[in-house]
Amino acid sequence: MLEKIIEASVNNRFLVIIFTALIALGGIYAVLNTPIDAIPDLSDVQVIIFTEFPGQAPQVVEDQVTYPLTTAMLAVPYAKVVRGYSFFGLSFVYIIFEDDTDLYWARSRVLEYLNYVSSRLPQGVTPTLGPDATGVGWVYEYVLDGGDKYDLQQLRSIQDWYLRYQLTGVPGVAEVASIGGYVKQYQVEIDPNKLLAYNIPIQKVKMAIKRSNNDVGGKLVEMGETEFMVRGLGYIKSKEDIEKIALGVDSEGIPILIKQIANVKIGPELRRGITDWNGEGEAVGGVIVMRSGENALKTIELVKQKLEELKKGLPEGVTIKSAYDRSGLINRAIDNLSLKLLEELLVVAIVCIVFLLHFRSAFVALFTLPMGILVSFFIMYFQGINANIMSLGGIAIAIGAMVDAAIVMIENAHKHIERDKGKKDHWQIIIDSSKEVGPALFYSLLIITVSFLPVFTLEAQEGRLFKPLAFTKTYAMGASAFLAITIVPILMGYFVRGKILPEDKNPISRFLMKIYRPIIHAVLRFKWATILIAIVIMAVTIIPLGKIGSEFMPPLNEGDLLYMPTTDPGISITKAKQLLQQTDRIIKSFPEVHHVFGKIGRAESATDPAPLSMIETTIMLNPTDTWRPGMTIDKLILELDAAIQFPGLTNAWTMPIKTRIDMLATGIKTPVGIKLMGPDLEVLSDLGQEIAGVIKNVEGTLSVFPDKTIGGNFLDFDINRDEIARYGLTVGDVQDVIMSAIGGMNVSYTVEGLERYPINVRYSRELRDNIDALKRVLVPTPSGAQVPLEYLADIKITKGPPVIKSENSRQTAWLYVDLRGIDVGTYVENAKKVVEANITFPEGYSLVWSGQYEYMERAAKKLKIVIPITLLIIFLLLYFNFKNFTESVIVMSSLPFALVGGIWFMYILDYNFSVAVGVGFIALAGLAAETGVVMLVYLDNVFADKVRSGKMRSLTDLYDTVIIGAVERVRPKLMTVTTTMVGLIPILWGTEAGSQTMKRIAAPMVGGMVSSTVLTLVVIPAIYYLWKTREVNRLMVELGIESGNEIVESIPSSTHILEDGIDDDKV
Repeated sequence: MLEKIIEASVNNRFLVIIFTALIALGGIYAVLNTPIDAIPDLSDVQVIIFTEFPGQAPQVVEDQVTYPLTTAMLAVPYAKVVRGYSFFGLSFVYIIFEDDTDLYWARSRVLEYLNYVSSRLPQGVTPTLGPDATGVGWVYEYVLDGGDKYDLQQLRSIQDWYLRYQLTGVPGVAEVASIGGYVKQYQVEIDPNKLLAYNIPIQKVKMAIKRSNNDVGGKLVEMGETEFMVRGLGYIKSKEDIEKIALGVDSEGIPILIKQIANVKIGPELRRGITDWNGEGEAVGGVIVMRSGENALKTIELVKQKLEELKKGLPEGVTIKSAYDRSGLINRAIDNLSLKLLEELLVVAIVCIVFLLHFRSAFVALFTLPMGILVSFFIMYFQGINANIMSLGGIAIAIGAMVDAAIVMIENAHKHIERDKGKKDHWQIIIDSSKEVGPALFYSLLIITVSFLPVFTLEAQEGRLFKPLAFTKTYAMGASAFLAITIVPILMGYFVRGKILPEDKNPISRFLMKIYRPIIHAVLRFKWATILIAIVIMAVTIIPLGKIGSEFMPPLNEGDLLYMPTTDPGISITKAKQLLQQTDRIIKSFPEVHHVFGKIGRAESATDPAPLSMIETTIMLNPTDTWRPGMTIDKLILELDAAIQFPGLTNAWTMPIKTRIDMLATGIKTPVGIKLMGPDLEVLSDLGQEIAGVIKNVEGTLSVFPDKTIGGNFLDFDINRDEIARYGLTVGDVQDVIMSAIGGMNVSYTVEGLERYPINVRYSRELRDNIDALKRVLVPTPSGAQVPLEYLADIKITKGPPVIKSENSRQTAWLYVDLRGIDVGTYVENAKKVVEANITFPEGYSLVWSGQYEYMERAAKKLKIVIPITLLIIFLLLYFNFKNFTESVIVMSSLPFALVGGIWFMYILDYNFSVAVGVGFIALAGLAAETGVVMLVYLDNVFADKVRSGKMRSLTDLYDTVIIGAVERVRPKLMTVTTTMVGLIPILWGTEAGSQTMKRIAAPMVGGMVSSTVLTLVVIPAIYYLWKTREVNRLMVELGIESGNEIVESIPSSTHILEDGIDDDKV
């Protein structure tokens, strides 16, 4: 069938050229319109439920909100993990779905179950869905600088009511989260003594404020043939409006106003997040959260354009500074990969020209590269795959192999033209030469394509990272295979003509044959010794294999850093601010640092579940060419770590995008995490401390930080039910006073144009800032009397959970383990042994190793199943091509030889095994098989010609056949190998964004191609000779020729012949 396609393409060349041109135009359109990002979106399909329960302790939030929600969400279809977080006043529930679940379908199903569970939540508590954004959604951050003219409250108002909503309307933006500064709040600080004197309960004050803050409509009034809409204006617009609210009248009929029983002032609302700029002081900032699936680069550009427009409306003296800009990473990554692609095209072009010494022939080979790339982009565009490090990387690692088919076909055409020029029509020569090798080459490219099947089976984060690479490599190789049997023969007909240098006069060919000829003679003299040496080399590879470590993924250098230390829980916001500024100031003092944007606590986004004890400092670095001589990112991290050593602060250095994805996927921000599960938080806390004590002594541990699940400070009011019953009170009556008088409650909001500010009612600070004052808080009784709180409840200070975490409704405690100088796999194996030997788990408690290790284990299990299946498919494709079991086995034998070079090269470069390395070895399998196929195709062609012409009459003839098939055709074999390897060399040179991952993919491919080529050129001829010996002996018997010609005796004559150049006729 493939021969018919080749012939039909040449005979209908005009149609094929038009069709090719149309595809090229479609590809160019796709290139110009494909979305661009730095890396694929690695985050899980997740839906976030965010619930506010103001003023409530984590245990209350867990019992009344988080637990009911998590248990209900476990039943949502395709939900694989339900993770809950209960903070002070906040609940987060993350529902992680199976891969390939549609995000908006998932959101709709969560809403269904949310409607069902809402009735089980406290009154007034309304869960909401988080934005339709993912872990890589934080694409842009900015800060407002007001100089000395504007305070933090004014800047926060500008952010909340001017910038935020304007930026939310930008296409691609899901949410704009505000952080830092102070939210303006009207504070009504009540004097309980005056409440007692006027006999007014606090509930009446709250109700009066609510009833005094509203605008209403009174329908219509018609006057003088004109219609008037009726309004009753009553919004609170100022502090004075609140002071004038009446609570009633006294015995003399004089109004009792709020200003008589309370002090009304403007102050800051309670805040759970602070930002700092360069260690210079607090700042107000905003975070642009991009909608899932949007074009990151385009979204950022639109946000920047919008900010430029909005700057015109800012008050004089207010400026906006960029704190974090993903577009820098995106542009660096894409520019780096684009440069690598150009470098690869250039070196492949040079190799083609040098080997063929015919520019027009080289053009035909190189034509398949841009066409293959355009076809890949065309399919990518309609599949919705972004142009990113991985998708472009798939094309980059395929560049060298994409020209293999064209090279062999051109080289074969050269041979046919040299032999048949003047005897046949030019186009017939092209058809014959293409049909001779085209089908086998098609199958070899198909094998390279199919060899990537294991990558498509990867799941979760590793699948989302490498599937774009697998798709684009598959498309590029598939396009090359299709082009090889359609447009390439046509281009050969037009361009491979004129003066073509015969192979025996080509200096490159003569040089290669001169080197290879004595080697192949030695191989055929010592066939079994050659095979034995190859086996020994394979066996010796066990030595480096045992010394190579393992990791999930190599570190991705994003060009920026994220400093994520953890403090002890219970830290006050004042101390947190001080700590943040001190660390930021130290980091900014390094010359490699451009600016520092520090955050402690959370931004106002459901995508940020950070407690007040978590610092996240984004460090934007200067260009590397301005760094101190010899400075690297690893050295910089070491210096920063040494400079920041504070008691109670556990350092962790990582990258912004990767960390946010990991935090949302597993909750673990370090390479290794331990999740303890059990029913009692106190036992979990003790277990965590015990495990941390033994883990810290394991080699490679940089730091280990256990969750202090009982580290929060609490002031408990234990209500005495007998005492409250004496006064006719319920528990709820007392709790209302605790919530409102002590905690303070936002009872309403002012409406000031487009701005909204809360009105808070509570006791004055001096009446609630110590236990003695709290004991005197008055509780109104049904009889009108007011009773001090100390008569109704016991007040005590206790320890409790600052945050409660759960996974699938089981409470958990986490340990964060940061590593230095060791791979993840080796470390976890060592740590597991230490934990098993030293820790005894109580009944009902368990441990799970998480973080990168969790991903690594999952990927390894999947590949153990899929790789053998893929090897079977490759074998079947080889069998379909050769229609011979033995030849298929011979080609498959080249795969272990390929592993030899890949493993040794990894050992030399000091790379660990990782998913990226695994992808490189998977790609290597197809390339190694292709090399074996090309070798066997030439050996088979020469052998078949000999048999057809009746010249296969002795083992001497078989010997000469192997020499011709191996030595005389060494040029096309080495061309295919050289283009593949040289095409990968620019990737190995890379140091820019994304290079760490791509180098790990390329390294086993380059090393493996070296060993595979050497062993294929040497071992396959020996195996082929031994295999064909039986067939030749059979032919000799049929012809009546005595067997037993010793090959050694024939070597001198063959050598003499070969020195003059050998071809079929001379033999």
